[in-house]
Amino acid sequence: MSRSYQPDRRHLLLAGAVGAAGISFPAMAAGQELSPTPECRDEHDATPRQSEGPFFKPKSPQRADLREPATKGRMFELSGVVLTRNCRPVPGALVDLWHADESGDYDNRGFRYRGHQLADAQGRYRFRTIEPAVYPGRTRHYHVKVQAPNRPILTTQLYFPDEAGNARDGMFRRELLMRVASAGEGLAGRFDFVLDMR
Repeated sequence: MSRSYQPDRRHLLLAGAVGAAGISFPAMAAGQELSPTPECRDEHDATPRQSEGPFFKPKSPQRADLREPATKGRMFELSGVVLTRNCRPVPGALVDLWHADESGDYDNRGFRYRGHQLADAQGRYRFRTIEPAVYPGRTRHYHVKVQAPNRPILTTQLYFPDEAGNARDGMFRRELLMRVASAGEGLAGRFDFVLDMR
């Protein structure tokens, strides 16, 4: 199923504000910077596609903070850059994130742990959310759709390193592992999306 993204003037004006707000979160513990994943080089392979699964829901709210009040989930900050295969940033790229909650359930009535944002002028995105719980048959993961303006959608999933379930999950792909580090009482993850465009 394809969805075309064409930013109007309001979305273009919001892109700067959302990107700036997304990048203004506190730095990782002790100023630690996670290196990009994957490390981009000219003519880099595009990020692998994966199924959206049965729980995708269109029209998620535009927001960078997906955390819910009184959640018991471990805090997780996901950030990165949207790039072309020639390592150029993709300003205004739509990044849509959704995932299971701390009990392994998806919200199919509302938009808990669902949201999207537009990458800033340097192609950067950042979400604040929680580490999703595992559920039967799957390892821990996030679902993501990424789309440059007026281009095809990349649908994929992101995985956590050192998860016992990775070896048992037939969908797991090493190329979709995030780089993850401790950040205060939570975790910070990094993944750079490479779109199939130059």
